[in-house]
Amino acid sequence: MRVRLVVTFVVVALISAVTATALAYRDARTAVLQRTQNAAVNDLRERVGVVAADVDLPPDERTLARFASKVSEGIGARIVVVRYQDLSATSDTLAETEGRITAELRAAVRAGSGARFQRVEWRGEPYLVVGLPVTYADGDRRTSGLEVFAITALRAERDDTAALLDSVRAGIVPVVVLAAVLALLAAGTVLRPVRKLGRATRELATVDLGSRVVVRGHDELADLARTFNETADALQASDAELRAQEAKARRFVADVSHELRTPLAAMTMVATVLEEDADQLPPDAARAARTVGAETARLSRLVDDLMEISRFDAKAVRLNASVTDLADTVRASLALRGWTDRVTAELQEGVRAVVDRRRVDVIVANLVGNALRHGAPPVTVTLAVDGGGEGGDGGEWVVLEVADHGPGLAPEARERVFDRFYKADAARTRSTDTDTGSGDRADSGDSSDSGGQGSGLGMAIALENARLHGGTIEVSQQPLGGAVFTLRLPLRTGEEGE
Repeated sequence: MRVRLVVTFVVVALISAVTATALAYRDARTAVLQRTQNAAVNDLRERVGVVAADVDLPPDERTLARFASKVSEGIGARIVVVRYQDLSATSDTLAETEGRITAELRAAVRAGSGARFQRVEWRGEPYLVVGLPVTYADGDRRTSGLEVFAITALRAERDDTAALLDSVRAGIVPVVVLAAVLALLAAGTVLRPVRKLGRATRELATVDLGSRVVVRGHDELADLARTFNETADALQASDAELRAQEAKARRFVADVSHELRTPLAAMTMVATVLEEDADQLPPDAARAARTVGAETARLSRLVDDLMEISRFDAKAVRLNASVTDLADTVRASLALRGWTDRVTAELQEGVRAVVDRRRVDVIVANLVGNALRHGAPPVTVTLAVDGGGEGGDGGEWVVLEVADHGPGLAPEARERVFDRFYKADAARTRSTDTDTGSGDRADSGDSSDSGGQGSGLGMAIALENARLHGGTIEVSQQPLGGAVFTLRLPLRTGEEGE
């Protein structure tokens, strides 16, 4: 913007200066030449009127020469040529006049009754030639046959106009420099509020909703600044309202989850008793008892998940990290849920990192449970160390991949799979019963549910636990079908307290 303003100012100033120079040169040149022409015509007419009264007609060559000399003396010693029919005389006998008095001018003088003039270029020099027919006196306007021509050099006028043009040209440079300086000052005055507005906008974009612009003046920029401040006020008010509503919603979820735990504990005990005695009940009652037990367990897991999510939202989650053998952790997680025979594990041995073992178990339970529940065998779990680092930063990362050979995830599902309460299309959910051993579940994560759909919180909880370790979880599609979930955790090997 600054460059464009300066260039525009300079171009406008340059065009203005050049235009003004051209007009001034033209007007000055015209005025100088007009003044010289008028003076030459008037001087010649007056001098001829004085000298012609003493000339006898018809004149001889000697009379013409004397006439030319007297006229020349009276008009500043200019070269004067007098013609009468075939006779001709010059005030300066050494001067060459044929090239300066053109045939067109002689014809105009011979045919006219007044003075005629013409500017000519002869041998690179400018001249003004004035022609005048001599008329009879006493009111007789007939020509006498005498024709007088005065040749005036225009070298001085040419030099004067050239000097004027040079001086005007020399003045263009300071005009352009001044225009550039004024353009810089104007650009600074105009762009300073724009820069402040841009800085405030960037601060607003970085969630600094208290950013405002000082309003000065009553021009368009001031109106823009006022509009920005009004928009920022409205945005800040909306943000505060949304934050308050979000905090209320989190408190509500946490409070409800907390209040549900006590009655759920009682319901779980009753459901457990009913399930243990189900074999002694009639078939319908036994089926109802098992259904109540399964749904009570599912409700209990949902409450646990909600409590876990609320702790993440409240930033109340802390890592209980220690140096852990990750291969042993993965094997223990699979064995705890009875998945050892259903999963192909390719685990690099000796991978030790500082992690929270319980939260890594939650991640593994959710990723593997999701693959068993929605994918198709074989399900493969791979653990390795990646020395390239995420984004090519050169650090070492632990990479855990969980791949299945099911229908995979559609692109829109891959974008939302980690959203809370999101459940993929039922086409990915297998209808066969897959007992994943949810009863031995170590922590929150709905992918270890048995049969049916989960709560939609398991993958969100897994991602939050990965982020808590400074890592992430990514989802992709295998070329031949099937989803691949990749857990990446930074490989920190320093010893920490238990």
